Amino acid sequence: MFKLSLYDFLLTNKFFNQNIYKDILTIVKMVFNFKTIIIILTMISLLILTTCTPNETMKNETNKKDMSYYVTKESMTEPAFNNEYWDEKSPGIYTDINTGEALFSSLDKFDSGTGWPSFTKTINEALIETKEDASQGMIRTEIRTNESHLGHVFDDGPDGLPRFCVNSASLNFIPYEQLDSKGYGEYKKLFPYKEAVFAGGCFWGVEYLFEKLDGVVSAISGYSGGDLKDPNYKQVSTGNTGHAESVLVIYNPSIISYGELIDYFWKLHNPTELNRQGPDVGTQYRSAIFYKTEEERKIAEESKTAFDAKGIFNKPAVTQIVAFEKFYPAEEYHQDYSEKNPSYVCHELRTE
Repeated sequence: MFKLSLYDFLLTNKFFNQNIYKDILTIVKMVFNFKTIIIILTMISLLILTTCTPNETMKNETNKKDMSYYVTKESMTEPAFNNEYWDEKSPGIYTDINTGEALFSSLDKFDSGTGWPSFTKTINEALIETKEDASQGMIRTEIRTNESHLGHVFDDGPDGLPRFCVNSASLNFIPYEQLDSKGYGEYKKLFPYKEAVFAGGCFWGVEYLFEKLDGVVSAISGYSGGDLKDPNYKQVSTGNTGHAESVLVIYNPSIISYGELIDYFWKLHNPTELNRQGPDVGTQYRSAIFYKTEEERKIAEESKTAFDAKGIFNKPAVTQIVAFEKFYPAEEYHQDYSEKNPSYVCHELRTE
């Protein structure tokens, strides 16, 4: 029983790589007898209990699961390379999990090789408190807010900048495309991005192809062009909401222009089909460009005229060019659908 519980402890301990302990156990079994194995495992267990949590041992098994509490309130440290945001690369901001205050931007995030989210600076220095931390036999600088322990700051960041080493468990990540809906729209100005909205039939394929473009940061499937607020897929599928299956394209204008996006848009669907794309029929599958400025409207109109002049099809494009009003992201299961289901193809890029 003692051997079993100890073995289980090693394999379920969340602070260390379980494969290491499996390898240790395999080697030990090959060399030592049972009594020696028990002694060695006991020593390893004591080592884990005294060193695996940087500040203190978790008090009980129930609260052990609440990593955010122990990190932010007990100043503990989560496991490296086994936390939510260490390898997150999407654009957006990171907020204090307890206060909701915006703390860091993805623009300042870098891979430090430590296994924790690392940033060169904070969005708002006034929200970050620092104090000396003499635990672990060394002097470090703790960073925290008025409600949360975050981690530590070091002077070994890239290009002489600081490295804010932060626990994922102290943060919430707000993707760029959700900044408005989550109440953080003011932080969009931090990013050098622009947005464009297109409808070209089933949004799965349109999203997939746009995301292949250099300069496109992200593409999100959703609904646009109708009057119904917060529509869902079932409602839009009736064809009675006025919404079209659309894609919000977030792009970097220093890499790709709005006009280049539209040129690409003509190639990924048949813009001469009215209220349909292939087997998908209904106004929800119409072709449309939703412009946000007068300049964008002119670019779209000129591009449409140029497309028709090529004579690729024996009839002109019926693509609507209309003012943008609102974009509603589709349900999560629609996002990156073609990537999740590579055998399903609803759009193919046309060569011209």
